[in-house]
Amino acid sequence: MKVNAIVLAGGRGKRMGSNIPKQYMELCGKPVLYYSLKAFEDSFIDDVIIVCGAGDEDYVRKEIVIKYGITKVTKIVAGGKERYHSVYNGLIASGGCDYVYIHDGARPLIDQYILERCQHYVEKFRAAVAAAKAKDTIKIENGDGFIKSTPDRSLVWLMQTPQVFEYRLVKDAYEKLIDQESRLLSAGVSITDDTMVVKMFEEIDARLVENPKSNLKITTPEDLEIAAFLMEKYARENI
Repeated sequence: MKVNAIVLAGGRGKRMGSNIPKQYMELCGKPVLYYSLKAFEDSFIDDVIIVCGAGDEDYVRKEIVIKYGITKVTKIVAGGKERYHSVYNGLIASGGCDYVYIHDGARPLIDQYILERCQHYVEKFRAAVAAAKAKDTIKIENGDGFIKSTPDRSLVWLMQTPQVFEYRLVKDAYEKLIDQESRLLSAGVSITDDTMVVKMFEEIDARLVENPKSNLKITTPEDLEIAAFLMEKYARENI
């Protein structure tokens, strides 16, 4: 059995207020992207494919992969206009595996526990996703800034990554998405994560895998501070 990982590192991080893409910003002395790569490096994952911004391939190879000794990275490919284009490019580059992890490189706090739990469930259900139960009450807006409805909080989950699939299942779904992209865009359909694609085109629901630790995505400058605090906290707990 072969298990690969696609790490998405093509974001530009406009909300960070910096010219440096967020995945390359320093976090506890190393680039944000390093930490998810290191997690896969230390895991059962066989090969890692990095999908970065077009033109960043040499930088990623020299300043992150080689500099920090990440040996499992076998390919570094350019992403596309939208996230789903980048995922598709990664899937093409990741051919020949049984399962594939799709992970946002701006989520540096993944650990071996959630990787192993996702693998356990993907082997049973073909699709699995790291997630967290909602802690706050959720409101649905009516489109004009007023509350329309209140869903049952106990049934609301916040999607994270990695999102993990049988390779052929997710590859087939993405091929159908790309083939029907124009029709979907015309209909106003917005593709925001990989479980949507698999559900839409293969009618497979992903198994939710509760993540007991924070798995925040670096989006704002404050997130860097929070991630640094959590990393130091988790390091102390593991001593």
